Amino acid sequence: MYNAKSMNADEFIDDAEVRASLEYAEQNKDNKELVKSLIERAKDCKGLTHREAAVLLACQDAELAEEMYSLARDIKQRIYGNRIVMFAPLYLSNYCINSCVYCPYHVKNKTICRKKLTQEQVKAETIALQDMGHKRLALEAGEDPVNNPLEYILECINTIYGIKHKNGAIRRVNVNIAATTVENYRKLKEAGIGTYILFQETYNKKHYEELHPAGPKHDYCYHTEAMDRAMQGGIDDVGLGVLFGLDTYAYELVGILMHAEHLEAVFGVGPHTISVPRICPADDIDVNDFSNAVPDEIWQKLIAIIRIAVPYTGMIVSTRESESNRKRALELGISQISGASSTSVGGYVEPEEENTAQFDRSDTRTLDEVVNWLLELGYIPSFCTACYREGRTGDRFMSLAKTGAIQNCCQPNALMTLEEYLVDYASEETAKNGRRVIEAELEKIPNDNVKRIAKENIEKIKHGERDFRF
Repeated sequence: MYNAKSMNADEFIDDAEVRASLEYAEQNKDNKELVKSLIERAKDCKGLTHREAAVLLACQDAELAEEMYSLARDIKQRIYGNRIVMFAPLYLSNYCINSCVYCPYHVKNKTICRKKLTQEQVKAETIALQDMGHKRLALEAGEDPVNNPLEYILECINTIYGIKHKNGAIRRVNVNIAATTVENYRKLKEAGIGTYILFQETYNKKHYEELHPAGPKHDYCYHTEAMDRAMQGGIDDVGLGVLFGLDTYAYELVGILMHAEHLEAVFGVGPHTISVPRICPADDIDVNDFSNAVPDEIWQKLIAIIRIAVPYTGMIVSTRESESNRKRALELGISQISGASSTSVGGYVEPEEENTAQFDRSDTRTLDEVVNWLLELGYIPSFCTACYREGRTGDRFMSLAKTGAIQNCCQPNALMTLEEYLVDYASEETAKNGRRVIEAELEKIPNDNVKRIAKENIEKIKHGERDFRF
């Protein structure tokens, strides 16, 4: 029986409730009055329930869809402004003992080259990322208790935080590793991680178990309840995600929103981020083998509806997607993107020398090209990590995000970190475009004192000082 406050995955992601919600949505997909009322009510930035969101997704009316897209843009702007947070993944190891049928790291794959970074290689990869201008990383590793024990992950985090190269420094390390214990989550918290990220892949339990035929990841409930254990271990910023294309997109939308509602109901803090990757080609993985692959138009609608339903969350799109798809995603509510990513182990120092990648990238531009592109589109590329470092996490971050007050800190912090990038790493064209944006955006800061301090700090950055934050 469905119970959002239950700590049992079978109850807070109840299959019967998912299917009842989808049936309700199908029955009401042509109910224009209901759809209009949901769109109107969502304008207060307080979100929608999983069942209400399912109705929006099922609605096929083109005019109402445009209203949804317009609302998603407005909500993102009101809460996050035109800032886009930049990050990069860092793959530590592709050793894995699971048998996930959609991932080339699966244990039976004999064509992929298995590799694990030494601490010297971690250092080299980190310096390479710092030399691009990155300040925020997401650590990735396969599940293998022998090759990738938690102690190895903790050692890598310590190595990364300890590297200061020229003006570079990684200021926030997010972690995307397999579900683990409360004790291990506590150790990750003590190591100073930012967000703990774990994709559910699919919320359909029966299909989940078929897609994970062997290995520890086969345990649906242990995996799905990981965020609860992370919260119990003191990690109050967690990131959800599904891999769209494994099951029907409607089922996954309802499932991920139910998961967000569960976290709110139990801990008072919803997901810090929601990621929306789609199945894509990789080594021995063929997209044509997955009948639920999601077309661009539906994927874009999913982004808009998640933004409307969970207005406070950061939404992430990776380099799986093409430049054109990422542009459209930004218009519909995405607030974080990766840039110049490598999905290979050791791929920043030795690009594509070995077949170690988890998935193929569609956007292969340099970080400077992505930053300049964002500037030309009217966004502020942000390298800010201030909230994490100032303790604005969990319920403290959410209270600011839900009211839109987060902009009072994030806008000037974004501009100051952008200035750091322009001084230390940018090409001449990017620097020119960046300074134009900074000058214009500084004048939009409503608080005169904040504006004055931001301007003073930007001048100090130009003269060699670093790491200012509100």
